[in-house]
Amino acid sequence: MPAILAASIAFALIFGSTLLGMFLRSRVPDHHLAGDSKDVIRLATALIATMSAVVLALLFASTRGSFEQTSATVTRLTADIIELDHVLDEYGPEALPLRKALRASIVPTIDSIWRETAGKTKAEHPYAGGQSVLYGVRTLVPHNPIQTSLQARAIQLSTDISQIRLILFAQPADSISRPFMTALVLWLAFIFGSFSMSAAPNRTMVTILFICGLSASTAIFLILELGQPFDGLMQISNAGLREALAPLPAPR
Repeated sequence: MPAILAASIAFALIFGSTLLGMFLRSRVPDHHLAGDSKDVIRLATALIATMSAVVLALLFASTRGSFEQTSATVTRLTADIIELDHVLDEYGPEALPLRKALRASIVPTIDSIWRETAGKTKAEHPYAGGQSVLYGVRTLVPHNPIQTSLQARAIQLSTDISQIRLILFAQPADSISRPFMTALVLWLAFIFGSFSMSAAPNRTMVTILFICGLSASTAIFLILELGQPFDGLMQISNAGLREALAPLPAPR
């Protein structure tokens, strides 16, 4: 489910609970919301509010850390591809077909990792384009110590690139548990419903609760967006990887 849709549903539930609380306020006898009953409601609401605040903070910190780690992994993949191309260039003309294969493997790599390239899903794109480069590097026959050293470095880089591709390819489309988020939204709905029952409704109170409900829904939207690093409005850009290697000069 898109993050914006999930956040909109969360806001509808939260503000709907607020309106329900206002309606119940006019139907529940006043002595049910005064004295000891009012104190119990406040304590229960404070408990759920504390739990919700802790969960929101932990979720945001966790998804933000995961998003930044994934972004760093993509940056490392880009850097390794650029370095591998330089190593193959230094190796000599024998590695020119491998440099061409490396460039040809970039678009399939992007298609296999990012969720919505050309309207296709991740499962339709194999990641194996880079395996031919790794195999080709291993089959090179060095003719001097410098080429031997360059081949060893190219093998190491090719292996790292293949491993990073697998890690990113296996990245789940949505790392946030739906039952977990459902429980959090229900907690927030209960909190706002309790708030609206604590006082007679007026325009100021409705406006404040509307803004607070919108803010809570925005926090949920940010968490869901950060949990989908290769999809949505805040997805990691693939421009750096797509433009990592310049086209090879035309043969004379």
